[in-house]
Amino acid sequence: MPTIELIYDRDCPNVPQARENLLRAFGLAGLTPRWQEWDRADAEAPEHVRAYGSPTVLVNGKDVAKSDTADAACCRIYAGGDGKHEGAPPVALIAAALTGVHASAAATPIRRQLAPLLPAIGTAVMPKLICPACWPAYTGLLSAMGLGFINYSPLLLPLTSVFLAVVLSTLAWRASSRRGYGPLGLGVLAAAIVLIGKFHFDSDAATYIGISLLVGASLWNSWPRQNPTAPCPACVTDTDLTKPIA
Repeated sequence: MPTIELIYDRDCPNVPQARENLLRAFGLAGLTPRWQEWDRADAEAPEHVRAYGSPTVLVNGKDVAKSDTADAACCRIYAGGDGKHEGAPPVALIAAALTGVHASAAATPIRRQLAPLLPAIGTAVMPKLICPACWPAYTGLLSAMGLGFINYSPLLLPLTSVFLAVVLSTLAWRASSRRGYGPLGLGVLAAAIVLIGKFHFDSDAATYIGISLLVGASLWNSWPRQNPTAPCPACVTDTDLTKPIA
């Protein structure tokens, strides 16, 4: 959840409109509405809020209007989408900032989820050296690289099993708070297809199908959840809106 701050002056007439625009922007971004409000005249307000006019909306410390600071001595004026000037940050600006930060934050879990797949996929697609006629070719290639020939075939099954277990553990970890146990079930099926297809039937097609299902399970598990409906402004209390973000 990004850090949202509403900076205002108590006597600014545009603050109610800023709150309304914030609610609408959260709905467009599919996020639960929650932000921190700062009265610039409050002695407990942090120093950075005093550099902005009223009202200002910051998303992760950045002004949604892409201004480093604004004239703190007066109310702010914003350019609306229809060319008219507005006294509060437009909904589109706030929603764009929320969506951009949310998408960026969601990309990190996806990368982390896919990282354990790489060694599992690598060992799964490595060929087994079961053909003696192929050994001279491997030996010649490794000798040209200054390396001795090593028959790694006996290690493929345990290594593949270990890497697949790591992937399944990432699917199982906190599954109930992500996408449930559906991705884990698909991952178990995919791992079984990889192991049986490669090491029992020696089937490249089965191996690639299993790998594809494993990638799909990881993407499914890491894909961010979205709120299905926009929040109702009438259902959100002032306390909910201004509580500090955990």
